[in-house]
This record gives sequence, C-alpha cells and structure tokens, in this order.
Amino acid sequence: MTNPHIGNTGVNFDDEESRQCFLAGLVIRSLSISTSNWRCTKTLGDYLAERNIMGIYDVDTRAITRRLREDGSLIGVLSTEQSKTDKELLEMSRTWDIVGVDLISGVSCKTPYEWIDRTDSEWGFNSNGRGGESFRVVAYDFGIKQNILRRLASYGCKITVVPSTWPASETLKMNPDGVLFSNGPGDPSAVPYAVEAVKETIGKVPVFGICMGHQLLGQALGGKTFKMKFGHHGGNHPVRNLRNGRVEISAQNHNYAVDPASLPEGVEVTHINLNDGSCAGLAFPSMNIMTLQYHPEASPGPHDSDSVFGEFIELMRQAKRSA
Repeated sequence: MTNPHIGNTGVNFDDEESRQCFLAGLVIRSLSISTSNWRCTKTLGDYLAERNIMGIYDVDTRAITRRLREDGSLIGVLSTEQSKTDKELLEMSRTWDIVGVDLISGVSCKTPYEWIDRTDSEWGFNSNGRGGESFRVVAYDFGIKQNILRRLASYGCKITVVPSTWPASETLKMNPDGVLFSNGPGDPSAVPYAVEAVKETIGKVPVFGICMGHQLLGQALGGKTFKMKFGHHGGNHPVRNLRNGRVEISAQNHNYAVDPASLPEGVEVTHINLNDGSCAGLAFPSMNIMTLQYHPEASPGPHDSDSVFGEFIELMRQAKRSA
C-alpha cells in the first residue's frame, strides 16, 4: 500500500468482502501503533497474525511504486527464512509467473449456496423504483465480492452462488432470470473451463460480467485478452460511459484487459478507461450481455457506477416480458 500510514482505523468484520482473507502478504510503510475508530474490533497486526498472513512494514512503498511505474508489474518475495540468500530469493521470484496460472479455483466456493444476507437499511442506497419484482440470479463465484451479492439482493434478487467449475447445463436447469459472472484474480486464459461455461450460457439468459467475468465474456465471444504492463489498481480511475458521456470514478483491481479490436461485429464498447484508453465495459444487446471491467459495487466507494445493477435488473425484466 502506498498510503504511508496504515492500520489506524483497525479492522471490523462487517466490511469483509469474502468468506476468508486470501492475501498472500501485505507490504506497508508505517504501521499505526494504535487504532481509533468506533467500528474497530481488531488491530490489523492481530488480524493478519491470526490468519497466518505475512506482513512487513518500514518499507518505502512509494519507491517500489516508482519502480513498478517504470518496469511494470514485478514478482516479489516475502520470507522469514533468514538462511536464504538474496540470490535464492531472486530465484524464487523468477520461477513464478501469473501468466497461465489458475488462481480462481483457490478462492471459489466448493458447493452452491443461497445468498441470504440482506443489505442493512443503514447502509442501503439507490433503492427507488424497484417495483417489488423478484428475479432469480445464478452467480458464478470466481472470487466474488459479497457487496455484489448485497447490491443484487437489495434490488429483490434471489441469488444462488455456484463454484467456478459449475457446469452451465446445471445452471440452466435452475431456470434463472439472469447469470452473473463475478470478479476474480489472475489470467482468464488459464481457466478454459470457465470460458466454456460462459459460452454455453450466453444467448440463453441475460448475463452480467464484472472484472474477471468481463474478461471471460470477451473470450467467450471470440475476443482476446492480454496482460497489461501495470494493470489497474486503486479507487480513483476515471472511466467514460460512452452511452451517456458521463465520467465515472471507479475502483479497479486487475492485470488483464480485453482487446476490443478482436471482438466480433455487434459487440459494443460501452466504457473506456480515461487513463489509458483500454476497454472498461461491453454490451451485446442482441444476446442480452453487459459487462464492466471494474467494481460498481465498491464499498465504501466510489458509487458512480452503481446504476449498472439497475440496468441488469432491466435487462432481466425485458427478457422475461419477451419470453
């Protein structure tokens, strides 16, 4: 993390976005010696230690960031083994690569489950105009953030979450009104089973892809994805919505992107990242497909793109009416 002071607000479990913390390690500049927040239930150090997650502080993280801005994403190694030489640590970093590695299977749920949580009225927003309708949604868990589920549930959706390897045929047997392909880590080309599930689903029900789901839909439609030099990471990326001209500030965390030039006719680029012009959203109206490369559900924010959940609801509503 490049912010120099970390840990002063501590940790509270209401803000967790997954069933467990999947961090491999945390690198920060300065660790706060105390916490000061009314919602805090645990210090950052205790939280990581209880989960056996390695952390290191007193590191010049801004110097690391400047290096990454020049050289692109690099592999790092954290170790408590003092016997290892610098040469051995460098060799460890050179023998691992994100390209071609399936990171989804390690963070996905193992069996289907019904999402029964509800958005607390204290934290709910954008709740007008839902009309009391209910929609059945199947959500593929590629590392899904729970606030995606909370946002869909707040619109009246009944959600079944399924593992990343769940067959499309089983999904279609559930007769959903729509399917969500979630965010997740790593290289979309390393999970051909997920691409195949997407291929077998599109055109049959409305679908919404977020982050990894966006990339998988790009591949399923015949397009190509590529590894970016830096990736997009952080909570302040400007994106232009090409349909209405609005600029939305977004939260992003991905290393791959869809090449829009590789997509077939009929697929529309709906959003572009204004920092580098990369594709940030797609639509294929004739097949009831919509995607975003970033996180519209970001909690605590930005919330500029939260309206896409309403758009997905409308997509399902229109499909039901025309069925």
